Amino acid sequence: MLNPFISTARSDNSCVARNSEIPTWIVLSGIYGGWFSVAWLFESLPWWIVAPAGAWFVAWHNSFQHEALHGHPSRHVWLNELLAWPPLCLWIPYPLYRDSHHAHHETPTLTHPFDDPESWYLTNSQWARIGPLGRAVLVFNNTLVGRMAVGPWLAATALWKKQFLAIAAGDRRYLGVWVLHIALCALMFAWLWRAYGISPLDYVLMFAWPGLSLSLIRSYYEHRPAPELDGRTAIVEAGPLMSLLFLNNNLHVVHHDRPDLPWYSLPATYRRDRQEILRRANGFHFPGGYLEIARRLAFRPKDLPVHPD
Repeated sequence: MLNPFISTARSDNSCVARNSEIPTWIVLSGIYGGWFSVAWLFESLPWWIVAPAGAWFVAWHNSFQHEALHGHPSRHVWLNELLAWPPLCLWIPYPLYRDSHHAHHETPTLTHPFDDPESWYLTNSQWARIGPLGRAVLVFNNTLVGRMAVGPWLAATALWKKQFLAIAAGDRRYLGVWVLHIALCALMFAWLWRAYGISPLDYVLMFAWPGLSLSLIRSYYEHRPAPELDGRTAIVEAGPLMSLLFLNNNLHVVHHDRPDLPWYSLPATYRRDRQEILRRANGFHFPGGYLEIARRLAFRPKDLPVHPD
C-alpha cells in the first residue's frame, strides 16, 4: 500500500485492456455484488460474519483498483476510473493511489524513502527524530501482526497529514479530488445508515479498517532493500484463495516485469519462466505462501524500518 509521497497525475495509456477481460468483469461483479449483499444483510448477521465478509470485499476492491490503474478491464480509461472510484476503503482517493502507484513503478530505487512512494522505510535522520516510542511502534509495524493492527492507522494518518500540509502550503493539485472523495464518503455513509442501519462507526470497524488490514498482508513484504534491483521484489506462492483476493499480485516480480498484464495472465507467465524469475528474485521467495510469512514473521520484525542506503 502507500506511504504519503504523491506524484504528479498521469494516465497509463500504454496499459490498456486486452480482449474482453471476462474474468475481471466477473470479479468486479463479485466485489460489488458481495459488498452490497453484506450491507443488505447487516442487521440480520452477527458481527463475526459481517466483519470478515466486509473486510474481504473491501480488500478485494482494493485489488481491483490496482487492476484499474493498469488499464483493466476496459480499453476506456474513463470507464476503468469510474468503476474504481467508489471509496469503499475510505482512507485514500483513487486518483492519489493511481498516481502514487505509477510513480512506484517508475522509480529505479524501489524501497528508497524519498524516491519510492510506496516505501515504508525511513532515513537515519527521520528515525532519530521520532523518539523511542515512535521507533517501538514502527518496529512492531514491521511484524505481520503489527502491520495488520497498526498499519492501517499509520498509513492513513501519515497520508492525511502530508496532504493537509501540502494543501496548506499552496499545493492544490489534489484539493478537488479530496473534496469529491469526502462528498462521496458522506453520501455513502448517509445511504448505508438510512437503507441498512450501518452507522459510520460500524462501517469503519467492520468494513474499511479490517479491509485495509487484510490488504496490508500482501504489501507487508513484497519489497525489500537490496544492493541491486534484482532481489528487491518478492514472489509469494500463495494458495488459490489469497491469490484470488490479491488478484495474483503476490507474484510481484512478474507484475513489475509486465505491469500491463491482466491479473489472470500472471500465473501462466510465472509457470513458463519460473526459474529465471526466481533467479532474479535472488532468494526473496516464499514457496509456502502467506502462511510461511506468518510463521516466520507474525511477531518478529522482517527488518528495521531504516533504509540501509
